[in-house]
Amino acid sequence: MNLPLLSRVAESVYWLSRYMERADNVARFVNVNLQLILDAPAVHARQWEALITASGDSEDFQKRYAEPSQDNVIRFLLFDRENPNSVVSCVRFARENARSIRDTITADMWEPVNKLYLYLSDSAVDRPRDSYEDLMGEVRRFCQQFQGASDSSFSQGEAWQFLRLGRMIERADKTSRILDVKYFLLLPKVDDVDTPIDDIQWAAVLRSVSGLQMYRMHFGRLMPRNIAGFVLLNDDFPRSVRHCVVEAAQALQAIGGSDENAATRAAQALRRQLDRADINDIVNSGLHEFIDSLQITLNDLGNLVSEAYFAAQPAMAVASGLQ
Repeated sequence: MNLPLLSRVAESVYWLSRYMERADNVARFVNVNLQLILDAPAVHARQWEALITASGDSEDFQKRYAEPSQDNVIRFLLFDRENPNSVVSCVRFARENARSIRDTITADMWEPVNKLYLYLSDSAVDRPRDSYEDLMGEVRRFCQQFQGASDSSFSQGEAWQFLRLGRMIERADKTSRILDVKYFLLLPKVDDVDTPIDDIQWAAVLRSVSGLQMYRMHFGRLMPRNIAGFVLLNDDFPRSVRHCVVEAAQALQAIGGSDENAATRAAQALRRQLDRADINDIVNSGLHEFIDSLQITLNDLGNLVSEAYFAAQPAMAVASGLQ
């Protein structure tokens, strides 16, 4: 395989993985939010606005929607084809990348991507509210099928390392964002601290990253500092930021071997920073500031990966809308 072809395949695999992980995370966040407002209706309005903030697309949303109502936010995050980070757009981009490398990925990887694309093609934007949970369940199911097929049917060579790299960078970013929303934007009133409302919101953070059961096995009682430490720094939990960064650094090391580049050095530096980090120090000096710096570093890492290995901008779909 010549270098230009390798670069094209690597880029498509990387972005296929990132877009599928992004679709999974967005569906996960919306579903948890729907459950949360049933348990704590008093935070209904703030909760939906915070979800837009977590997505990093506040400016785009404000240009086209009058208010962050439940219907507007769900439309924007799930169905809006003009939003490049909506579930519909992510799946479209993922399928286009997968289609361009059909000769590289396995049939078991292609199938859930294509089926999810077709499933969303048949899903009207104005579908009944009571069907949202089923829709998001299907999105997550297909995304998890893709991940399982990637790890069980795809040879774990260089292309798989790019797939692993994309997934881990994307997951680390989304995990940090959902924690920041709770701690900074949804910080309860003083009277709400250590009340059922506060506990419900912190449990929602853990459910957003599928971590509630594992957290309880480690710590038992819901305590904000322990939750932040678990989500950011836990060694073993597969959606913690630290775990994702370790996996990303290992993938870059496997891709580059002994020839380190700026991307590999940046990943290793971030890994060392998180290895040394202590949650008490982070909270005392400012959790929001730490997460903000972390997200900038992750964005920079993604840019360095593109500069080191890819020839152009992120490989998105050329099609305009689901067909």
